[in-house]
Amino acid sequence: MQNRQLRGKVVLITGASTGIGASIAIEIGKYGAVPILIARNREKLKHVQLEFFHRYGVKPPFYSVDVGNRLEVEKAFEKIQAENKNIDILINNAGFGVFEAFADTDLGEIEEMFAVNVFGLMHFTKLILPQMLERNSGHIINIASQAGKIATPKSSGYSASKWAVIGFSNSLRMELKKSNIHVSTVNPGPIKTEFFTIADRSGDYVRNVRKFMLDPDVVAKKIVKLIFHPKRELNMPGWMNISSKLYLLFPAFIEKVAGRLFDKK
Repeated sequence: MQNRQLRGKVVLITGASTGIGASIAIEIGKYGAVPILIARNREKLKHVQLEFFHRYGVKPPFYSVDVGNRLEVEKAFEKIQAENKNIDILINNAGFGVFEAFADTDLGEIEEMFAVNVFGLMHFTKLILPQMLERNSGHIINIASQAGKIATPKSSGYSASKWAVIGFSNSLRMELKKSNIHVSTVNPGPIKTEFFTIADRSGDYVRNVRKFMLDPDVVAKKIVKLIFHPKRELNMPGWMNISSKLYLLFPAFIEKVAGRLFDKK
C-alpha cells in the first residue's frame, strides 16, 4: 500500500546534500518515489545522486542552489518546470544556525539565517503551491526545530527563524484547510549532522548533548512515515516535546527551574 502511495511521486528536497535531507532522499527511494535534490554543494549532491542510483537504478536530478538567493531559486525552478516535473511533495529542509550570544553575533549572519531558514522556505513554497492548488493535492513538510518552541541562550537568531517557520506553517495550514494539501511541521531536537560544524564552532554544545542527539536516518524514516500519515506536527524526541508544552504553559517557572539545563552552548 505504501509503495503505491509514493511510487512515481516527485519529492523536492532542499538541503539534500547531507544530513536528514540526504537520508530522506534515500529513504523515499524504497517506495518508488523520485527526489529532486536541492543544495549548494554540487559534489555532495552528486554523491547522493550516485548512492540513489546504486540502490535503485535511477539518477535523480539535482540542482546546485543557494536557497537564500531568490534569483538562484527562480532559475532552478524554471529548469524544473522545463523538464515537466510537477512536485507532489515539498520538503523544506535547508537551514543553518549559529550559536552565539546576541551581543557577539554579526547581524549579517542572522540575516543569512532568515534568508535560508525562512525566506528560502517561503520562496519554494510560493513557487510550488500553485501547481498543488491546481491539482488539489500535495504535501508541504517544513523542517523547523524544537528551538522554535523553546528559546535557549545563544540561539536568539536561530530560534527566531524557527519560530517564524512554525508560525508560517500554522497560518498556511489554515489557509489550505478546504483543500487536499497537507502542511506539516517537523520539530526535531539536535541531530548528528554537519549542522553543528557551523552552529557550534566551540564544540561545547555537541559535547554537552551528544548522548541526546538523534540519528539522521531514524529522523528521515519518521518524516517519510509522515508522508503516509499526514499530521500537523512531528515532534522528537518525545521528552523534549513534553518540555516544550510545559514551557508554553509555565514559561517563567521553567526558565527559573531549568535555566541551567537550557544553557548547554
